This record gives sequence, structure tokens and C-alpha cells, in this order.
Amino acid sequence: METTDDFLLNISPADGRYAAKTRNLSGYFSEYALIKYRVTVEVQYFKALAALDLNELKPPKEILAKLDGIIENFDLTAARRIKEIEGITNHDVKAVEYYLKEEFDRLGLGPFKEFIHFGLTSQDINNTAVPLSHKEALEGEILPALNQLVNHLTKLSRDWEDVPMLARTHGQPASPTRLGKEIYVFCERLNTQLQMLKKIPHSGKFGGATGNFNAHLVSFPEVDWRDFSDGFLSDYLGLERQQTTTQIEHYDHMAAIFHSFIRIGNILTDLCRDLWTYISMDYFKQKTIANEVGSSAMPHKVNPIDFENAEGNLGLANALFGHLAAKLPISRLQRDLTDSTVLRNIGLPYAHLSIALQSMEKGLGKLLLNKPQLESDLQANYMVVAEAIQNILRREGVEAPYEKLKELTRGKATVTEKDLAAFIDGLSISGELKTKLKSISPHNYLGYSFNRDMSDEI
Repeated sequence: METTDDFLLNISPADGRYAAKTRNLSGYFSEYALIKYRVTVEVQYFKALAALDLNELKPPKEILAKLDGIIENFDLTAARRIKEIEGITNHDVKAVEYYLKEEFDRLGLGPFKEFIHFGLTSQDINNTAVPLSHKEALEGEILPALNQLVNHLTKLSRDWEDVPMLARTHGQPASPTRLGKEIYVFCERLNTQLQMLKKIPHSGKFGGATGNFNAHLVSFPEVDWRDFSDGFLSDYLGLERQQTTTQIEHYDHMAAIFHSFIRIGNILTDLCRDLWTYISMDYFKQKTIANEVGSSAMPHKVNPIDFENAEGNLGLANALFGHLAAKLPISRLQRDLTDSTVLRNIGLPYAHLSIALQSMEKGLGKLLLNKPQLESDLQANYMVVAEAIQNILRREGVEAPYEKLKELTRGKATVTEKDLAAFIDGLSISGELKTKLKSISPHNYLGYSFNRDMSDEI
């Protein structure tokens, strides 16, 4: 088959069919991005070494200032040059080192080029470049998209705050609730997980071939390399250095982040299924778009495809997050290579999550509240106020109120407002209390709406 850049030829739908939805992530997770982040770490490391003012490393300041241009001007041509070198070295990080040596010669820093990658193993670069790209992807794309979804849900929960709705527990009619509150349940769950996620550090490994700074210390014993590396990761890369490592980082913090996203994915899946069910119950209609087709056979259909698409992609994301979280923290002795190929795939679950978030946003934007259907459902299930009546009767000391109402309502096809009124009239209670009990309906027996501590901020 002829090779082209056509998306139709891509193996994964994440950057094939859904390329338009995932393109922003390529700046963090593509092969090009990985190369650029490696270059960034190498350049920043050289700058940090130069700041130590070692006698052996005193490049001219005016030339040193040009190093940032290597990062700022990095493009596909530069990345392709590194891939050419890799074709010779068969080592991706060494190819970055050799490319930078070419750039140092060009800039007039040739006498200092052996300090590129000084004392490091490739994992010092990979285990800072990948956490850095991961951190910036979350901050630049994933968390803003999640926050946007939560804000959208929060707005809908306010719009529907006073809309009564029949609840269903075990799939059966249950004590009425409010639609807005049921939507806000997901806002609270997501906000809780996002707060927990933000507390997980983005960490990296930096300590030489087996984590002990062997080469650094033997070369420059007067330097406190642990203190230097703590500062390098913190000040230059915005990462937290893991103190005691093998050749590779622990990946425990990264696994914790993946586990957080699994919980977030589960919450979003729960929401998709609830909204799908509400649509099937006709609580929501969906906006139609001219020229779109709902079914190839049935012209009338407007399928809830956005929530179905989201659910499918959330499942893929969670499966991948699960494997990443389970595999990456495990490595034989001081290091095996199994993490390398797996680590290259961390962008894939985020791509599926991003597709899901965009589908959910689209689906939420198409929802049209069908209030008459909610009201009809409440009116047809008057039996749910039996809970209210029996609890008031308990308070009033009426004997066996639960049992009396159970006999009236349990398993009955219908229990109407008139049926309940007749039951109330047959009770030996005051007329005032009978009036109070008759005033309770599925439309007003709603309890509280939102948590009283709900923020006014969206």
C-alpha cells in the first residue's frame, strides 16, 4: 500500500478517525514531542551545570544565552535529524546527545560539548522528559477539559435545580428527587477526585546509571550532587526528585495519577449511562442537526450516540490506565526495558479520555428537558409518598404504619392519589393531620436540593 500522511491509513482511531479531537495532545505525547522534551532536559541540564561555575565548564555567557534557541526553534526538521542519527546509533537518547553536539559546534560551544549528558544514563533523560510532558499535558489540556465539563454540569444542575423527578432505586420507583441535585452528585464526585489528583506530585528520577551519582561524584567530589539535582528538577523542570532509586524512577506517583483517572473515568461512565437512560425514558429529547442521520434504517431515530461514544472511549482509557499503573512500577532488579515501550503509550489513554470528554460536551449541549414526561411519571407513581406518610404516622404514635402502607401499596400496579386519600381518611387521626398528609405529593416530597455548602462559584 502506498504510504501517505492520510489519516485513513492510521492504525489507531485515536489519531486517525478522531485526529481532529486529539491533535492538541500530539504536542505532549507524540514521538516528536518526546524528542523535544528530551532535548529540553539535556539543554536545561547543561545550563544548570554551567551555573555551578566549575573550572572545567565556563562557556561564554553570550553564547550560553543562545541555548534556549535550540528549544524554542526546535521543529520537525530537527526531530528528523535526530531520527537519522538514531538510525545509526540504534539508541534514541544517544541520538539526542549527538544532535546537540552538532548544535554546540554550530553555536561555538564545541569545547564544552562533552558536558552534554555528563554523568547521566538515558533514564535520567526519559524519567524527566516524560513526567514533564505528562505534567504539562494535564495542566494544558486534560484538566482544563475536565473542569469545563464540571462547569457545564454545574450550570445544568442549577438550571434544573427545582425540577422534580421520580427517583429509581433498583430500577423501581423510589422517593422523588430533583433533577438538578442528581446532576450535581456527579459534580461533587468529580471535584473530589480532581482535588485528590492535584495533590499527587509529578516526580522524576535523576541520579546516574544506578541512582547513586557514581560518575558525578567521582568526577567532581566537591559538588553536592543530590542537592544540585533536587534544585535542577525543581527550578528548571518543575518536578520533584525521587531520592532513592535504581536506574529508573519508581513510577509510583505516575501510577497514582493513572488510578485517579480510572476513578474519574468510572464516574464519567456512570454519568453517561444515567443520561443515556434518562433519554430512553423520554426525560430528555435531543436537538436535531440538519442532514444528520440517526439510523440507516429508521428515519425517526435520534440516538444518544455522544454518550455511547464517550462510554466506549472511557472504557478504553481505563483499560490502558490500568495496565500502565500495574506495569510501570514493576521492574527486574535495577532495571529492565519493559517500561520503555509501555511508557511511550501514556498519551493513548488521554487521547481516548479527550475524545470522551468532547463527546460528552456535545451530548450535554443537545439535551432538551422534557418536563411534561417527568411530571407524568411522578403523577403515575403516587405510591412513593407512602414513605412520607408512614414516617409521619410513626411520629404520631400510630401503630404499625409501615405494615399498613405496605399492604396498600406493595406490588400494586397503580396506587392513585384517590387511593391514598381514602387510606388517610380511614385512619384514626385528627382532621388537621389528614389534611397535612393529603397535601404531600410526588411533586413536593423532595427533601433538600443541593448540599448546603455548595459553592456559588462555577
